[in-house]
Amino acid sequence: MKFFLDTADLAEIEEAASWGALAGVTTNPTLYSRIGGKLDDFHDHIKRICELVDGPVSAESVAMTRDEIIADGRKLASIADNVVVKIPTMVEGLAATKVLASEGIAVNMTLCFSVPQAILAARSGARYISPFVGRFDDISEDGLTQLENVVAAVNNYDFGHDIEIIAASIRSANHVTQAALMGADIATVPFAVLKKCVEHPLTDRGLEAFLKDWEKVQNA
Repeated sequence: MKFFLDTADLAEIEEAASWGALAGVTTNPTLYSRIGGKLDDFHDHIKRICELVDGPVSAESVAMTRDEIIADGRKLASIADNVVVKIPTMVEGLAATKVLASEGIAVNMTLCFSVPQAILAARSGARYISPFVGRFDDISEDGLTQLENVVAAVNNYDFGHDIEIIAASIRSANHVTQAALMGADIATVPFAVLKKCVEHPLTDRGLEAFLKDWEKVQNA
């Protein structure tokens, strides 16, 4: 499974990239606003992210009608070769995805919550499909089961093009573990969750014991 970082923070992206495990980034205007970004600089910021990341960078369209999404998607795709246009799973989004995909523009269909939505996204030509996990947990439903169902259903068929399932709205290292076990292609995670994936108390204890033993050797 590949790791994408869900952020607009350049410092977080640079740090994660230095670990050698970062395969891409997903972002949106909301994440950009959280770091003090302004809408008129959003495209320039996406370009800076693309320069840091050797992999897909999902940039979200904020348009709501198919013609507007298509126009917005073309602008986003022109920023850099590794931009993926992020479009919500809805009727207008499906129609826009069909057009953009026919032009060779990669689309990440986001806000996916069901198997039928995922199959429709695949049929429309989406390159990536993002079932949300945490949003289900927020309403006391099982987001991991929904993700597992989407992975199984999409893998049942040959849609004629490459499709990767992105486990999105990830809130914990356990979400990442379960997504990997059920065969999700990608987990897109906040930086804090990515750090949690590296950490383990037994690793800390092992390091502590190692340092104590090394100190004894040095003082012998």
